[in-house]
Amino acid sequence: MTPSATAASPQSTAQTGSAPGKRTQPSVFERLALLLVVAAAFGARLVPAWRYFLNPDEALHYLLASQTSLAMANRAALTNSHPPLLILLLYYWRELGQSELMLRMPSVLAGAASCWLVYRWLKLVTDRATALTGLLLFAFAPTLIWLSAEIRQYSLLLFFMTACLYLAEYAVRWDSQRAMLFFSLSLYGALLTHYSSFLFALTIGIYMLVRLYPYGKNLRLFLTWAAGQAAGLAIAGYYLVTHVTRLKATGMIAGEATTYVRKSLFHAGENRLASFIGLQTLRFFTYLFSHGVVGAVALLAFLVGIALLLRQKVPWKSTEGSPRPMALLLGLPFVAECGCALAGVYPYGGTRHCILLAPFAVAGASVALARFWPERIGTKSAAIVTVLVFCNFFPSPPPMIRPRNQQRSLMVAGVGALRQTVPQGSVILTDYQSGLLLGYYACGHGVVQEFPPFVSFLRADCGPYAVMTARPDRWKFYANTLPGQLAEMAAGQGLAPGTKVWLFAAGWITDSAPALKKAPECANPRSFGENILFCQLTIGEGGPAKAAP
Repeated sequence: MTPSATAASPQSTAQTGSAPGKRTQPSVFERLALLLVVAAAFGARLVPAWRYFLNPDEALHYLLASQTSLAMANRAALTNSHPPLLILLLYYWRELGQSELMLRMPSVLAGAASCWLVYRWLKLVTDRATALTGLLLFAFAPTLIWLSAEIRQYSLLLFFMTACLYLAEYAVRWDSQRAMLFFSLSLYGALLTHYSSFLFALTIGIYMLVRLYPYGKNLRLFLTWAAGQAAGLAIAGYYLVTHVTRLKATGMIAGEATTYVRKSLFHAGENRLASFIGLQTLRFFTYLFSHGVVGAVALLAFLVGIALLLRQKVPWKSTEGSPRPMALLLGLPFVAECGCALAGVYPYGGTRHCILLAPFAVAGASVALARFWPERIGTKSAAIVTVLVFCNFFPSPPPMIRPRNQQRSLMVAGVGALRQTVPQGSVILTDYQSGLLLGYYACGHGVVQEFPPFVSFLRADCGPYAVMTARPDRWKFYANTLPGQLAEMAAGQGLAPGTKVWLFAAGWITDSAPALKKAPECANPRSFGENILFCQLTIGEGGPAKAAP
């Protein structure tokens, strides 16, 4: 369905996928090479999954899954802004182990499997050179590696999406009702994993309407697909009514829209339409490849790939598919997500919330990259891997917690020092994100509030200590808010002036840590990297805190 990576006529390149009944088998060398790439992709995800301590979002997902029953886990999951599938999976998975690596293993496995599915899909709809290029890009894109090494929904979402893409094409080409059934099940998995999958469902739905036309030709296949779509609409409608509306009522969605995803939403009067679309598209490619120049090249390759697909004069109703429906499939998710950002409904740009665009971005760029230097595929592949390795080791912009500051050894050292320094019976004060990490690493159980109504500070036991954790909307303490937080906690707990309290701060505190360490309230601060610190506070007269002697 794309121009071939070899010198061929436009007519011969139109049907680059395998025709029905003509499935070609890869050579032993090719199979070995593909297995090595997928194994390397798995290893690239396994290392950070083992090496780094949990970030606060990961600790939150683990906490939500750590319930006494499946029903409670589902209830806890619905306090979050995602559908419940990952939490329900973790509810059972944690029985296998609760180390960072074990908890992250579903994401690692899903990330590696997605690489293989991307290759299988692209080999069906394009050619082996394009498929290999797509495999390398998807396997070693820095953001895809990081998200596949975290306890998040995104790796699982990509697994279900890439399964849908492969199964949909397989079902249409070989008139397979069984493949269509598995396609529907994969779509349900995506819908139950992340709400951005609604945009994917719209995209793949429109594409399938084009690919299955005329509908009477393969009526049973069309009816199987239509029944699956009806069930998918029912799932989406149920969660829109019962969950998304509740999130809106609590103000969670509005809070996200005015904070960390604000610049990925269009604001009339602040943004110009054309510049917003162009800049946010570039920001996504920069985010995906963690480098401005590489992201810009990838965006250019994506646009060239779309243009190459559109110029092929092949009937839209070709049995083996046509490049133009493929161009529609690759471009429509960007249009849909950008439209949602313009309407203020969903972000578009350099954020993990847009990761559903990754398979389409990689596929479009691969179409163009496979056209260049086709006779030196080995050299070209080595060059692609070299560039992506560079992006992984020198990301720009870097992750929110830099790798050197997220070493698991730092958290072990920090918690160990806390236990040696803080006397038994002491009170430890934390903000919400720090409470998530303290509960996992020091207490062995959750010490934060999970269900409303919320109180200002929750008191929880943590071995020989009492932990006071702020409510969820107090995600992070800052130097200018710390005295007020301390005074409020002391008044609520009846702590007398002069009482010693210990502050523990960890997680995404890079911007606030320097000020906290220099704050007069924070005596004898100890830091472990830039993202873990604790210090001693003293309850002051009349509520305000003062520096400990």
